[in-house]
Amino acid sequence: LAIYIVNVAGNGAILMVVTSDPRLHSPMYFFLGNLACIDICFSTVSLPKMLENFLSTHKAISFLGCISQLHFFHFMGSTEAMLLAVMGFDRFVAICKPLHYTLIMNHQVCIQMAVTVWIIGFFHALLHSVMTSRLKFCDSNQINHFFCDVKPLLKLACGNTELNWWLVNNVTGTIATGACFLTFLSYFYIIIYLFFKTHSCRMLRKALSTCASHFVVVVLFHVPGVFVYIHPASSSSMDQDQISALMYNGVTPVLNPLIYTLRNKEVKRALRRVISRSQ
Repeated sequence: LAIYIVNVAGNGAILMVVTSDPRLHSPMYFFLGNLACIDICFSTVSLPKMLENFLSTHKAISFLGCISQLHFFHFMGSTEAMLLAVMGFDRFVAICKPLHYTLIMNHQVCIQMAVTVWIIGFFHALLHSVMTSRLKFCDSNQINHFFCDVKPLLKLACGNTELNWWLVNNVTGTIATGACFLTFLSYFYIIIYLFFKTHSCRMLRKALSTCASHFVVVVLFHVPGVFVYIHPASSSSMDQDQISALMYNGVTPVLNPLIYTLRNKEVKRALRRVISRSQ
């Protein structure tokens, strides 16, 4: 409960500051606002139901509720993975092509990028929810997870699930690993550019510092996510998947606002301005 409250309060504060402060109406903070919105929705998909199950002896979820949870979990998860890649590209353009930054990352392009990742994430999740809802579940109805994810549900399904597993391993795996690769590729080019083009240690340190918060978020989100969706399911791996899911579904959304606000002077100043106006 404490984790969920901190998540909603922290990301809600970032969302409020980014939308209300004109000084933060730039591509970097536009994408940060999208990330905060996704993190609130991401945790809301599973944590409230998990809290209810902690307090209840009848730990149950309806079939429609289970499919809906699966859909919105993959919707938010895949959207965040792709959004982090877009944020990495934004930092690449800002550092490596500063004179062309306002031209490349103009308002229309930023909106198009954001809308694109949201749409792709929605249809990716819809693919899983529709294909999973068509399966027959005639074995145990006990899900070996704290929320409805694709892999635990496929373990309970009867009949042919080859297409479903193919979607998990190829489509979801490609989105997870592809977004991770593109994000790290952006940082690779940033580091190479800074080492060969920047001759000032102070400028190098400042540029790397601006990317450090985003890089930490990327590592915390992608490492558990890629681990879950690129290895085959087994009885032992399902327990490991639960731990990984807790990381990117509960812990990472809480750390995101802390990482960004503690390392970002502009966000901290904007928060102080909002607090002073409300007093």
